[in-house]
Amino acid sequence: MIDKKKVQDFLEEIEVQDLVDNLQVMGNDVYLDMRAYSPAMHEKKKMEVAMRQAFASKFGQEVLLKLKVVSPETGSSEKDKIKGKKIKGVKNIIAIASGKGGVGKSTVASNMAITLSKMGFSVGLLDADIYGPSIPTMFDTVEEKPLSVEVEGRSLMEPIESYGIKMLSIGYFSRAGQAVVWRGPMASRALHQMVRDAHWGELDFLLIDLPPGTGDIHLSIVQELPITGAVIVSTPQHIALADVRRGVGMFRMESINVPVLGLIENMAYFTPQELPDHRYYIFGKQGAQYLAEDMGIPVLGEIPLVQSIREAGDVGRPAALQENTAVSAVYISTVQNMLKSLVERNKNLPPTEAVKIITMAGCAPKK
Repeated sequence: MIDKKKVQDFLEEIEVQDLVDNLQVMGNDVYLDMRAYSPAMHEKKKMEVAMRQAFASKFGQEVLLKLKVVSPETGSSEKDKIKGKKIKGVKNIIAIASGKGGVGKSTVASNMAITLSKMGFSVGLLDADIYGPSIPTMFDTVEEKPLSVEVEGRSLMEPIESYGIKMLSIGYFSRAGQAVVWRGPMASRALHQMVRDAHWGELDFLLIDLPPGTGDIHLSIVQELPITGAVIVSTPQHIALADVRRGVGMFRMESINVPVLGLIENMAYFTPQELPDHRYYIFGKQGAQYLAEDMGIPVLGEIPLVQSIREAGDVGRPAALQENTAVSAVYISTVQNMLKSLVERNKNLPPTEAVKIITMAGCAPKK
């Protein structure tokens, strides 16, 4: 007879215990009911094959695995839904998103975090860009590794802290220059661990630096957490603003329904040092204003194209740390506008619920 405890330990070892709905052992027969990561049929089949191979490798052919994998889209009971829950001690969770890459979203997220901290708020920053993490570079913490801390009987990750900001990123767990080549479920699992297996402590704000576009990570975040609101970052180019529509549209989907607090226009204009009263709109003018009015969302701020912002990010000291500069002033104004929008959101709307994966069947990737 196989010991049930050995099976439970094995499921924890391969990190699928949270997907197990039922486990029974009768003699050498193991009855196992599981939920797939995704509603996609190929993910369900892939899990079945992987689990059978893993069991055979661990316990040999004498153990008969009777496996049932339920696709989330077909589950009808409460236990077939993946539910997100609040992070203990975290008051507001703000997603920083962009429709496309290259618009300076991570730079904006870093400087917003610094500005909120300078205003007296306790702030955390989660780098959810699994495939292109940049937060460690922007805070000069590339060589640091999170330590383990014991909290209420659990061993949790202690976020890296720099300039008063608590941070976690997949960049802290991979070697410099190492590509993260993971399929969606592995990336989602890593994200889950940085959210749930970390000691964030008491935070007024947790900013989540999302990857560009709309995809698996975005769905994982809205399933994992009740996002208070989203901020969209864009540049003034027509193509960037077209992608903003899709980003806002994703958060406004009926099955997601995350309030959009506003739009930040990055690299809005250029002012040379020798002509401080001149503005050159290199990438276009007022495109974000027109789009925001059309979509019924406010423009929170216009961040200028300034060399020192790029240089500060490269050396790991965000530009918002500079005192009494035009850059720090524009970030203060932008964050103040975000706070006003957040106050209105909290006054007029109920708390956001984490999305249940059963509602996301229509967004599942094609086979």
